Amino acid sequence: MPEPLTVAVCQPHCVDLDVAANAALHAEAVLSTEARLVVFPELSLTGYDLAASAVAADDPRLAPLVDACRRTGAMALVGAPLQGEDGREYIATLAVTGQGAAAAYAKMFLHGDERIRFTPGEKPAVLEIDEWRLGLAVCRDAAVPQHAAETARLGIDAYVASTLYGAGPEQSARRDGHMQERAAAHGVWVVLSTTAGSSGEFRETSGGSGVWAPDGTLVAQAGPEAGAVVTETLN
Repeated sequence: MPEPLTVAVCQPHCVDLDVAANAALHAEAVLSTEARLVVFPELSLTGYDLAASAVAADDPRLAPLVDACRRTGAMALVGAPLQGEDGREYIATLAVTGQGAAAAYAKMFLHGDERIRFTPGEKPAVLEIDEWRLGLAVCRDAAVPQHAAETARLGIDAYVASTLYGAGPEQSARRDGHMQERAAAHGVWVVLSTTAGSSGEFRETSGGSGVWAPDGTLVAQAGPEAGAVVTETLN
């Protein structure tokens, strides 16, 4: 078994369409925790605005976040629109370390107007850190049982989702139900970072980032407020 992995789920304040400001807020969150893995919501660097410009992995505006990861030894998973080498655009997860940023995953299950601009990712992805195998998901991916099943077949220790859920008790119950079901169905940890406060087209969102144990039990969860960070150790 791998050594325990300390993770932090963050729901930072979002400055719409301002990558530099959001990267700075992400850096502050990384520096505030001693976690090895720090997870942020869907499109966290731009806010959920489907017209936001693509962010390159080598964008100089990410420098404060890269530096924060270097200083702490953390890996941060952040969300942004990304243009691939094929010229197509994706809703992506970037993995940021002290050495820089790299594309880690592209959202497979797009919905609504996302389909107008973005291309769906072609396959599940597993990211390795300290011998932990992390299956990645972005928003609607985590609501589709097929996605978790296909990802779990790759052999994972945790299912890590970056999402946005709308405000209100029904959406909060939906959020928690999805995560509990994915954990229990596949016997893996589920790590969720989801948006709080306003983000682009959404003036209100649910918050409630958290961690679920492999039996589906909720072990840690943030409230609905923007700026919250919750840390938990997976073992």
